[in-house]
Amino acid sequence: MQTQTMTAPPRTPSPFKRFWREYGWAYLFILAPVLLFLSFTLYPVVTAFLMSFQKYNIMNSTWIGLDNYKRMLHDDVFWKSIRNTVIFTIGTVPINIIITFGLSFFIYQMKNSWQTFFKATLYLPTVASGVTISIVWLAIFDPTDSGLLNRLLELFGIDPLIWLGKSNSALLSLMLMNWLGSHGAGIILYLAAMGGIPKSLYEAADIDHASMWTKFRRITWPLMKPTTLYLLVTGVITSFQVFISVYLMTQGGPNFATTTIAYLIYETAFKFYDFGLASAQSFVLASLIIIVSIIQFKYFSSDIEY
Repeated sequence: MQTQTMTAPPRTPSPFKRFWREYGWAYLFILAPVLLFLSFTLYPVVTAFLMSFQKYNIMNSTWIGLDNYKRMLHDDVFWKSIRNTVIFTIGTVPINIIITFGLSFFIYQMKNSWQTFFKATLYLPTVASGVTISIVWLAIFDPTDSGLLNRLLELFGIDPLIWLGKSNSALLSLMLMNWLGSHGAGIILYLAAMGGIPKSLYEAADIDHASMWTKFRRITWPLMKPTTLYLLVTGVITSFQVFISVYLMTQGGPNFATTTIAYLIYETAFKFYDFGLASAQSFVLASLIIIVSIIQFKYFSSDIEY
């Protein structure tokens, strides 16, 4: 009688081994950026948040609860820095978007060779560092007769002005500097968006004998709204964090007229070495940016279809 040999069924790998076999290399590849994020982003943010509740000292920190936030809310310079930051943001972001869109619309009507020339020319200042641009504008705002702006005023018979040395003109001077630069990246985005508009829409408008204003109002501008929203959000975030020009050109003066919240945080941390208070100010700034960004997305993207 022939005996039948029993063969053991093949062993199925454990769920962990099967998971590692299929996805192990993928997780190894993303391990480095995750570690960088945890080490240089998440850990500093959590540490700064805990520091905002402490009287921080490198050797011995003391937990003081909400005292840093109470000091901040009772500080007149803090509220003045918030006011200056809001004025700077309201005074620069909308005007910059209008200027950027106007330049983009004008360039888009040109031939491709001229478009390339103006895109490269207007984008060039974006490559330069903020330090370099601030030094150039310091020379332009020179209060003596050698300053470029004062020389222009002399042509119209106006006496030289101390642009950065008076409370009523210092912040306006920084806004003027912002108006006349920083349009290159926005122009590139607008031109790319304009190039993506189907030509058939304009051809249909021409058949209906639509005017240029009608085509702009009914076709161009509505299709530019996603790009405009992006520039609005990023512009507000950048303006709320303005620092380099203030640090190099005015140091927050005169009489705190140009002290922004970002510059106040720097002074609190590295001039007065009050890192706990500076951390509290930083989280208030972050909260303001988040709230304003949510409001912008809520009210300006309601009629945008992605």
